[in-house]
Amino acid sequence: MSVPTTDEVIDIVSAFFTIKGVNQTPKSLVIEIGDHDLMKRFQAVAQRMEQRNLVASLERDTGATFIVISSFRPPKSRRTWIPRVLFGGTVTTVMIDGYYRAIATNSIAKVGDPLFVAFLYTVSLMGILGIHELGHMIASKRHGIKISWPYFIPGIPIIGFIPTFGALILSRGLIINKNMLFDIGISGPVAGLLVAIAVSTYGAYLSPMISAQEAHTLSSQHGLLEIHSSMLMDATIILMHKHVPGEEMIMSPVMLAAWFGFLLTFLNLLPAWQLDGGHVARATVGPRRHRVLTYASIGILAVSGYYIMALFVLALSMRTGDARPLDDISPLSPRRRRMFPFIMVLAFLCAPLPFSLLSQ
Repeated sequence: MSVPTTDEVIDIVSAFFTIKGVNQTPKSLVIEIGDHDLMKRFQAVAQRMEQRNLVASLERDTGATFIVISSFRPPKSRRTWIPRVLFGGTVTTVMIDGYYRAIATNSIAKVGDPLFVAFLYTVSLMGILGIHELGHMIASKRHGIKISWPYFIPGIPIIGFIPTFGALILSRGLIINKNMLFDIGISGPVAGLLVAIAVSTYGAYLSPMISAQEAHTLSSQHGLLEIHSSMLMDATIILMHKHVPGEEMIMSPVMLAAWFGFLLTFLNLLPAWQLDGGHVARATVGPRRHRVLTYASIGILAVSGYYIMALFVLALSMRTGDARPLDDISPLSPRRRRMFPFIMVLAFLCAPLPFSLLSQ
């Protein structure tokens, strides 16, 4: 598509705004506009500019409002076979991991045929990850933003390691305003969390029970690990009547998939950098407070023992900025702003905590 002329750009802007002045520079076109009904009108302008391989950003200086038009190169479409190969590789590593975890669990208490349990484990974990990414895709499509297929990242299928490092989606479009940034950020974690709660409930149902004395013996002889659970996971254990005095629940592989799901949701909801929760925080509190929340989140990760994740967020937050929408002037809608404290509470409920609702 050919790039429109200056007059054509001005005609598009003038269809939505009163133009007060125009300034042409070698790299951009700066148009001063009236600031009536900014959000909706600018969204329409930005979408029309994007269709013409131009990017429009909204700026304010000394009380005046400007639309800055510059060139935009959409990301090149990557080979479609790459997401498929990565998906197949991730399913394989998760299936292998689930198989050996089932064998290990069966050595303590019977949970079923290792191959079938591995299948349930794979469906559960990939379901949580897949629905998480599907939530992002639906929100992006609803706002007219082009995105890639999910890129699943295979892990290391050995007990003690992570069978998958999650998934990511690449944006091929522009996030225009704070409402879009908020919606895309929160859609994935909430969608994945709903599946994680369902998987946790089913996983608790499948998890066998042994006596507390036997659990203590196994722990001392074989180093049976006690995994810190989240408050939401504890709630599903109570719901399925698996909190019994004098007995201990052995976590089934399906329950472990739910634990990974809650952990993923917790990490993604942290209001840091360009994590999903970081997008939500950036849209809600602005760049300065978002930077403070990023460093606070890094501290929380370090104190919680997730040192690699803390270093990862710290390194990338120093190299790349936050996700700034094209319209950083129009405020976030009041309804979304009121949701922010509840989202932070949700992150806490998903966090693996050193204390438990099930402590006697």
